Amino acid sequence: QAQLMESGGGSVQAGGSLRLSCSAPGYVRGRYCMGWFREAPGKEREGLTNIRFDGRSTYVDSVKGRFTISKDNANDILYLQMNSLQPEDTAMYYCAAVPMKWTYCPPSWVRWDYWGQGTQVTVNP
Repeated sequence: QAQLMESGGGSVQAGGSLRLSCSAPGYVRGRYCMGWFREAPGKEREGLTNIRFDGRSTYVDSVKGRFTISKDNANDILYLQMNSLQPEDTAMYYCAAVPMKWTYCPPSWVRWDYWGQGTQVTVNP
């Protein structure tokens, strides 16, 4: 299996925006759930948003209306547009993939099979 690789992290001021990308050859265009997760120091990894192979997406309440997941099937790239960033969004961000085994994408990170190495997002007050 090809590896997933995130990019686009960095340091921004509160209220700013970033767009994360995840190169995922073979996954984005396939019958997979694709998702974005984050892990802050001392906290458990949390799922933020995911998108099914057919384009249906879900979001957790903390990012709904601020973050947008999208994908480019032709180039096997997953995106996360993040707007109105706040200091509490500071974390390592990961993309992940799991075969579409159910009618939904699993909310818990433990059920996802393939992971990138992460990209750091830091939001300054």
